[in-house]
Amino acid sequence: MSFSDPRLKRLLRLGREMSVTLELRSLLHAVLNAAIDLTASETASVLEYDEAGRVLRFVALPRQHRKNLEGMIVPLEGSLAGMALRERQPVSVNDVAQSLEHFKGSDELSGYVTRSVLAVPLLAGDRPVGVLEVVNKRGQANYNGDDATILESLASQLALAFENDSLRRQVAGIREDAARLDRMKGNFIAITSHELRTPLGLILGHSTFLREIVGVEYREQLDTIIRSATRLKEIIESMTSVDNVQNGTSVVQRRAVSVRKILQEQIQRIQPELAPKNLNLRADVSQHDLMVEGDAEKIGSALSNLLKNAVTFTNPGGHVFVVAEQLPGYVKVSVIDNGIGIPAKDLPHIFERFYQVESHLTRKHGGMGLGLSVARMMAEMHGGSLSVESVEGKGSNFTLLLPLDSSQAQAAGKVFVE
Repeated sequence: MSFSDPRLKRLLRLGREMSVTLELRSLLHAVLNAAIDLTASETASVLEYDEAGRVLRFVALPRQHRKNLEGMIVPLEGSLAGMALRERQPVSVNDVAQSLEHFKGSDELSGYVTRSVLAVPLLAGDRPVGVLEVVNKRGQANYNGDDATILESLASQLALAFENDSLRRQVAGIREDAARLDRMKGNFIAITSHELRTPLGLILGHSTFLREIVGVEYREQLDTIIRSATRLKEIIESMTSVDNVQNGTSVVQRRAVSVRKILQEQIQRIQPELAPKNLNLRADVSQHDLMVEGDAEKIGSALSNLLKNAVTFTNPGGHVFVVAEQLPGYVKVSVIDNGIGIPAKDLPHIFERFYQVESHLTRKHGGMGLGLSVARMMAEMHGGSLSVESVEGKGSNFTLLLPLDSSQAQAAGKVFVE
């Protein structure tokens, strides 16, 4: 075919259409119409290969044949379409009455009389996905090399469409499974949190009461119970916070709050965890109140998780440094440590839910991998940001950015990025 051949122009136009059309059925019928017109055939069909059953099945036919043939199974052995698929090359028979490979079942079912067939395989790389065939060249003519070339061109484009459709269905299935698992996880978190809150509250309440009335010799045991129950309470709260943000039930109650005051409260709360590891925590907090329009509880949760993360992953005798300052448009809080740091390969995932840098088989530190995820969620709910810089073996620097008010959120984000 020359460049001026209208058949080539039709193929090129169809190729452009197929590159922007995602719906497979539309593509199938566009290819059928082109195959019939360009090879001057009476009819055409597309058969999809069922690898599990090792059979072919009609999936696209002209309107007059759909009722009788769509979905019909065609064997690989004893059919010209099957022969094309098996041999991975075009099969042309101009008198099917002389061919032992002609499958008569479709003619018997449809009442159609097949005289000649040109079939080409649909190949996605080396993998067969189906067959495109045209039937009965008009005017009693024979199929020729140009017809085979045209059909092979159409088949290559159609094979790609089949492959893309298969990938889309796989992705859709994965997304559906992920959504189902996410719903199951959410239900599990909600039920577990609800069922644990009451007994945990009783444990904390009674153990705190007992600590005040029993002798000094039992204080250490009761302190262990209280610490463990408090830790479990924090885990439940983190799980609930993540789930509430994910399902959209968590709302920022905005009011004027002092980041300086919230930070000082969280530093005070973390103090008991410093002594067992002989950690030194220094804070350089602006004398200003560092006022923002936000939710004190959620900001406190973000700061608490950042401080706990620093304390957890800093080796005994190490240092944690907290800096809080007001800059144009936002308040910036940095939590810096000289701890174990984060491997470069883990940095892109560090804020993902349940992500653990350490293997669960070799890990030395506790936690469920929710703290940093919660901290970032709390920051983003305020229109802010949480980022990290870290060098393995040297430490980490987490930077929390909080806009002064909701109108500053977008501008603050731009300043932070720059």
